[in-house]
Amino acid sequence: QVQLVESGGGLVQPGGSLRLSCAASGFTFSLYNMKWVRQAPGKGPEWVSTISARGLAIEYADSVKGRFTISRDNAKNTLYLQMNSLKPEDTALYYCARSDGARGQGTQVTVSS
Repeated sequence: QVQLVESGGGLVQPGGSLRLSCAASGFTFSLYNMKWVRQAPGKGPEWVSTISARGLAIEYADSVKGRFTISRDNAKNTLYLQMNSLKPEDTALYYCARSDGARGQGTQVTVSS
């Protein structure tokens, strides 16, 4: 059974940092492109970043480019999102997703003073 479990969210002040993790199980993690998606209250899902199966190709949304870093550890079946210089508009539920759409429940990130 495919499982994606996010962690690492929380409340942080503007300018702060958080590192999200996504633990994958139930499938061969190293064969799939993975992505982070976020959804702010009252808004639709927003793609954040994608990383290829071996981590050789990475893309970011313009809204996070230069501030967020996606990475993965295929030996640990874990996807990461390092978020720096956080802004209030980064407040959202962040979830990881497999390239075919399977996704986790998400972890809440709130950026507020």
